Amino acid sequence: GTRIHAWWSVPGGWAPQQGAVLYCHGNAGNLSHRGEGLRRWQSLLGMGVLIFDYPGYGKSGGRLSEAGSYAAGHAACDWLTGVQNVPADRILLYGGSLGGAVAIDLASRRPHRALVVVSAFTSLRDMARHIYPLLPAWAVSRRFDNLGKIASCRGPVFIAHGTADRTVPFAQGERLFAAARAPRQFFPMPGYDHNHTPGPDFYTAVRDFLARTDAPAAAPAPVLE
Repeated sequence: GTRIHAWWSVPGGWAPQQGAVLYCHGNAGNLSHRGEGLRRWQSLLGMGVLIFDYPGYGKSGGRLSEAGSYAAGHAACDWLTGVQNVPADRILLYGGSLGGAVAIDLASRRPHRALVVVSAFTSLRDMARHIYPLLPAWAVSRRFDNLGKIASCRGPVFIAHGTADRTVPFAQGERLFAAARAPRQFFPMPGYDHNHTPGPDFYTAVRDFLARTDAPAAAPAPVLE
């Protein structure tokens, strides 16, 4: 029953078969700080974009929790398929940083076109150990276990990570990629720190990856005479 705030934007002439990006943003700020990212997804890939705030963020109700963040993602997916009539296999799941955990959880449970994550960590416990090496594992109640879930994501996986990321180590992005199923692609972003916005080359790489991995249309059934 928690009310979730979201923005929905489509390019001119958009139709549901063109698909949509479900945008799972990172920990800092709220959806109102992601306007540039929405514009790039829409203009460079010609897809509708739905971005939402997790419980406790922006104008969404409730309080931040791991389960609540996942539930908000599922509600957003349901809105795309049930209200906007976007086929499930035309939904691209995008997650940046913390949003990578929400996108990976969705991709491990729901049909989708592809999973794209940027600057994602392996797990919250790994991040806690990275920041506080002496912290015992039991002290971290939330898990956000991306490494444990990504092998269950059966669609194409595109992982990007900045080589100069001072928040989430580049090596954690490499570990996620190593655990992912094929088809997959790892896209290093030289010199990029955690909060740098991916450049046009990132979107071009995603577009090329989708072109290579999209399932071909089913052939028409033969006519028997």
